[in-house]
Amino acid sequence: MLSLDTVLLPVNFSDRCGASAQYARYLSDIARTRIVLLHVLEDVPYEFASMEFSGVALHDLVVERKKQAENQLRDFAAKYLSGMNLEVVLLEGDPATRIVEKAHEINASIILMPTHGYGRFRRFILGSTTAKVLHDADVPVWTGVHMAEALEQREIRHILCAIDLGDASERVATWATDAAEKMGARLTVIHVVPHLERIPGEYFERDWEVEVKQLVTADLEKLLAGKPGNPEILAEGGDPADAICGVARERAADLVVIGRGTASGIFGRMRAHAYEIIRESPCPVVSV
Repeated sequence: MLSLDTVLLPVNFSDRCGASAQYARYLSDIARTRIVLLHVLEDVPYEFASMEFSGVALHDLVVERKKQAENQLRDFAAKYLSGMNLEVVLLEGDPATRIVEKAHEINASIILMPTHGYGRFRRFILGSTTAKVLHDADVPVWTGVHMAEALEQREIRHILCAIDLGDASERVATWATDAAEKMGARLTVIHVVPHLERIPGEYFERDWEVEVKQLVTADLEKLLAGKPGNPEILAEGGDPADAICGVARERAADLVVIGRGTASGIFGRMRAHAYEIIRESPCPVVSV
């Protein structure tokens, strides 16, 4: 069964973190989840550390920054997470590194954090904290560009699970089916077959597509056999990110679930599309 015992909620006090906190509250309500609220105080910027501060002045700067962060954590918890089973943690260092370390230390069930979309080439950039966490954590990561906009109904009613039929498929299918059961949500499972080079001849082409979709559907049915629920199964063709996000919009999905490879930080066959899916999805995405 899906475990949601501990949610790690890293925050930098932006408005998008407030949206993440709302989802943490939702998970806590349905699963009595413990929320670990984390802020990582980055090291003193180089331009300050390299200036000719006296030792006392630099110490005072560090103390003041820490005090300010503690106050912000307290205010954030009071505003968004009052009444929750909550642990508040302040760490120092590189944010992505500390988030991943903390997730593994507390055996987090999931890391819940926002991200941003910065244009068509965002999927190739690993500079943001969220991208680094996605790349390095051995923990499911719940994130998305449009998390704030998706909060109107405050519940997950429809989950879209994208299966690539690679090594991670069993784990992804198990997470999605268990999540749908725990959340009382409808589940749709999709596999996208990228369009290969077309072979001339409309009849043959159409017949080939039908056969491929039948084979994919049979594989998905086998994968889902014995798992809870009765998910809808879709076999589509086209660009994976476009098709998955298109179905998410058409079916008004509240959550998209995708997979990562079995090795830490390495996406499965969807690795070329994972960041694009996260950026373009109309709802949050869990990468498992």
